[in-house]
Amino acid sequence: MDAIDGTTSRAQSGRVFPKHRFAGSHLEIGEQFGEACRDLIASHLDKALGRLSERSAMSREDALEKALAYRPWIQRYAAFFDDEIQGVARGARISLGEACLLQLRAEVATPVAPDDAAECTTFAVQPEATANGIGLVGQNADLPAFYGEIAIVAEIVPDNAPRLLMLMPAGQVSYIGINDRGLGVFANFVTCDGWRLGFPRYLFSRLALTRDTVDDAITAVRGVRRASSRNLIMLDAHGIAADLETTPTSDARLDPTDGILTHANHYVSPSLLAEERSPEESVANSRARQDRMSSLLAERRGHLDAGMMEEVLRDRACYPDALCRMPGDAPGSDIITFASVIAEPSEGRMRVAVGPPNQHPYVEHRLD
Repeated sequence: MDAIDGTTSRAQSGRVFPKHRFAGSHLEIGEQFGEACRDLIASHLDKALGRLSERSAMSREDALEKALAYRPWIQRYAAFFDDEIQGVARGARISLGEACLLQLRAEVATPVAPDDAAECTTFAVQPEATANGIGLVGQNADLPAFYGEIAIVAEIVPDNAPRLLMLMPAGQVSYIGINDRGLGVFANFVTCDGWRLGFPRYLFSRLALTRDTVDDAITAVRGVRRASSRNLIMLDAHGIAADLETTPTSDARLDPTDGILTHANHYVSPSLLAEERSPEESVANSRARQDRMSSLLAERRGHLDAGMMEEVLRDRACYPDALCRMPGDAPGSDIITFASVIAEPSEGRMRVAVGPPNQHPYVEHRLD
């Protein structure tokens, strides 16, 4: 097995994401989220609007109006999201348009800036390929560096839906995580044409987490009018793993090879290759990261566990196309690995590190 580069400086900081528990009706969950994270939500909103203004010259009023236009589609397919968004607005003392905007960073910013296309490297390892028979799924999450300052870990306990453990930017009601049925859902940005009004991409992962199995989760995502493109990688308690590449109007399923599945930020399925719209340099970066992740996992097949995955996700051997992305890796871009997550969905566990993960410790969280 190749040595994994980038581990010598790990855990130099003790900084961790704050953890919260929200329970009750979806409106109550949103209100609790808004109240508990009011300052972080205000910072998130300020950063999101500032970035939007810099890159598109869009006014605040136009951005909020555009965000609200997606609300009917949220209400149509998953009204509980709308309840939570209303609750976030009420608890954080922001407008409903502002709360909606936090769910729609990319859709409101369409067309997407080129450096925004390089976000996240994901993996799923089926039980037969691990050291202990416990399946693994997760990712290095790459976003603008400020997300490392405003994200939280949340345990969400709805009255009438599966309990969740998620990493979420403050005020955003869906990102990545696991449910109490043993399903884990993680995600990557993929770029295509044809974005439209519809059900927003950030909500795909939590919609999937309302289900018990990978197959049912895929059915749920296929059943909505998608506004935009998103890649989802999933693992369930039965050991089934799959990756779903989507455009607004089409999708393709990828299955593991020898129990291992990886993805980055380009289309892989032959049926969707023609949909790719990321710049050539972004696709090259994405391919390098996916190839490195695949190689590291294949070499360690049968020896993989959560501890070994920490070392894999700290890897920087392919700099500047590193799995663990640090400030300055891409000149002119503020995208870094702002968080790293390793989940064992069948056990109700996630290890989460503030990013870059070679600088911070992983902390284990459990669904109580």
